[in-house]
Amino acid sequence: MTRITAGLFISLDGVVEAPDQWHFPYFNDEMGAAVDAQLGSAETILLGRATYDSFVGAWPQREADGGEDAEFAKKLGDTRKIVVSRQRLSFGPGASEATGEKPGASEATGDKPGASYDWRNSEQLHGDLLTGVRELKAQPGGDIGIAGSVSVVRELLAAGLLDELHLLVHPVVVGTGARLFRDADALPLKLLSSTAFRTGVVHSVYTKDDGAPNGSYEDAKQHL
Repeated sequence: MTRITAGLFISLDGVVEAPDQWHFPYFNDEMGAAVDAQLGSAETILLGRATYDSFVGAWPQREADGGEDAEFAKKLGDTRKIVVSRQRLSFGPGASEATGEKPGASEATGDKPGASYDWRNSEQLHGDLLTGVRELKAQPGGDIGIAGSVSVVRELLAAGLLDELHLLVHPVVVGTGARLFRDADALPLKLLSSTAFRTGVVHSVYTKDDGAPNGSYEDAKQHL
């Protein structure tokens, strides 16, 4: 079964909104390698509408400019990209030949009609997100990677459909902004790995924990 991984830049106080305002001072070769391992190696990229908009507004031009990030930009362009949106999107001639008609998906991103998308290998997921993702997971192939797309990540986590959650925890308190974990049911996770970068960023990888322990203070006090 195909794995789904998600990568998020997150502050110490859990903020994931507008990382471009606080993230870049901490980006180094270690973080670049971590991002490439999670997203750059994916066979398919799943993006919420808002995240896709930010990507399409930057990466095609970076590829065309031929700078230091052009190789990664080309990799993103060459990869199949599936956009999660309630609004029917209009894909231009450069997008996927699949015409964007795929089952699955909705994201509460404040979709706006009328946009046209011609970034190559792009298509849309229609219908119910969880149904569509289950169908994608059942298909043969490599990993599906998610970048940003916080509301999509929340839904997949709650449904137990996310195989790995990569959190790049930055040593900064942002104070305001949307947080990854809002009021919701408890969600036990298992730590798979944790790596500290020279910048103070900690890259922690989690998966769902179906065997999370139960206990009370009576159990805990034995370890005091």
